[in-house]
Amino acid sequence: MHYNWQLPDWANFTYDDTVIDPLITEFALETGELKGLLAAQPADIQQDTILQFMITEALKTSEIEGEFFSRQDIMSSLKKQLGIADNINYIKDKKSQGIAALLVNARKSFQDKLTELALKSWHHDLMKGNAYINAGVYRTGKEPMQIISGAFGKEVGHFEAPPSNEVAGEMKKFVKWYNNFETSGNDIRNIFIKTSISHLYFESIHPFEDGNGRIGRAVAEKCLSQSLGRPVLMSLSSTIEKDRKKYYNALKYAQRTLDVTEWILYFSKVILESQKNAKHVVLFTIGKAKFLDTHKHQLNERQLKAIMKMFDVGIAKFEGGMTSQKYVSITKASRATATRDLQDLVYKHILIQKGEGRSVRYDLNM
Repeated sequence: MHYNWQLPDWANFTYDDTVIDPLITEFALETGELKGLLAAQPADIQQDTILQFMITEALKTSEIEGEFFSRQDIMSSLKKQLGIADNINYIKDKKSQGIAALLVNARKSFQDKLTELALKSWHHDLMKGNAYINAGVYRTGKEPMQIISGAFGKEVGHFEAPPSNEVAGEMKKFVKWYNNFETSGNDIRNIFIKTSISHLYFESIHPFEDGNGRIGRAVAEKCLSQSLGRPVLMSLSSTIEKDRKKYYNALKYAQRTLDVTEWILYFSKVILESQKNAKHVVLFTIGKAKFLDTHKHQLNERQLKAIMKMFDVGIAKFEGGMTSQKYVSITKASRATATRDLQDLVYKHILIQKGEGRSVRYDLNM
């Protein structure tokens, strides 16, 4: 079996770009609508929306790799990186600061030319808190870099990357290819093609000891932002994570050939779906702001703290709803006070009560 980098014409990708014709107009409409929707909002809502996208991307790009962070740690890490909060909650998992640093730096430098130094810097950011990884340098060693899955003894090999001694040369070619592939904000066809191939090309070299998937997805988001001329409002990783198996199968097939038509179609659909999902996040953030404007003056300090905790979960609902036990945990109030506060919120139509007796729970009345 030959992998793409072993083929004689390696990195001269071929494709039939007509397969993405139906997606181009749809993407233009979606991205235009979203841009207009957000532009009409005040600065604080715009900032909150961007934060929601970054939290989701950080969580999901990590989950694809089997790393699970708390939403609170990710949010605190991002706020710290962005410098938008004075009093940051204690961050339990220091590794969450790594993914936050990667996403913030990639976003801030979206207009900059892609360089090997930038990619190494991203890797250094990502590996904060990971003492076992050689951060910010390409992999070394004579052992082959193999991508495998499955239980011990029943492993399935998906891909083998170029040997370590070829990585530096391959990365020079990759960066040169990326910077020579010119796109403009109106040319969605070329934007889809460049973004799709840049992710596949980077993953095929697999230049680092660890973190290649997360950095490869950051490369794709940079490519979209740079091409469109503005930081994108979407989370590619959320869409990928919904059907991880499909992602790995598409990647596996694409890494055995230089005809990347199927891969471009798959990844372009990921981009379009991510843009469609983004609208829900923006509408949620606008809804949250309106909800708080309407009800904030009716809430005591404890109630506001609990409501904000429910909103912190983002577009995914507060798991299992609010309960008196969770309310006690969040506010440090007594059980009697918690029950009284929650009933008051139901009376004011701020929360909706569901269930009876011990199984009673409360959802936001959005």
